[in-house]
Amino acid sequence: MRTSENPEYKYSLAFVGYGNNPDHAEIELTYNHGTEHYEMGTAYGHIALGVPDAHAACEKIRAAGGNVTRETGPVKGGSTVIAFVTDPDGYKIELIQRVEGASGTGLR
Repeated sequence: MRTSENPEYKYSLAFVGYGNNPDHAEIELTYNHGTEHYEMGTAYGHIALGVPDAHAACEKIRAAGGNVTRETGPVKGGSTVIAFVTDPDGYKIELIQRVEGASGTGLR
């Protein structure tokens, strides 16, 4: 669907899916520059979910006993507001704050 390059922070993104977010799900694939191959267990990074307010979502998750592993703030090299939480099995879940009225994906 689209790609994004961030050479300063040494990663590239590719977004694949069947329609634009938030109406349809999409998957974000990350290539970390300089990585020749991924070992089993390092190829899968995390899933991402759009939320109206990342800070409020983290507070709700924390209040329910969840583990916030990256506090709410802008992504490196961008302005998209994100946070990370970890599920009980240790898998990462990225929370991406939605911006109402934003063009394109509806996420920023």
